Amino acid sequence: MPDIVDIAVGADNFKTLVTAVQVANLVDALKSPGPFTVFAPTDEAFAKLPPGTITTLVQNVPQLARILTYHVAAGKYMKEDLCKMGVITSLEGSPIPFDCTEGFEVKNATVIAADIEADNGVIHVIDTVILMG
Repeated sequence: MPDIVDIAVGADNFKTLVTAVQVANLVDALKSPGPFTVFAPTDEAFAKLPPGTITTLVQNVPQLARILTYHVAAGKYMKEDLCKMGVITSLEGSPIPFDCTEGFEVKNATVIAADIEADNGVIHVIDTVILMG
């Protein structure tokens, strides 16, 4: 089974995320055994950010890494687990809230594909980049 990075690289809609993970030097971490739960924003999610945001983040690697690690949690948590928990702590250290009353929401993002299993965890595809605070 492919790992989280291989799945993202092999998909057509994660080009921005893959580039950001490479720039932030997080590839090796996300290829490690984990397991991890990753909330993966699509290219369309990154496109929703204000103009110039991605360029600014690529030039500020610590901030980029902080935002990316906010999209990752230690452990493998499927949708059912997350809905029961209601909140999880990201690798960045901030809480990520969930709402499963109507669909599957992660903070201010909608999960458009849940429970994509990888060799070292699980991916939940989201339609918006989530930010701390």
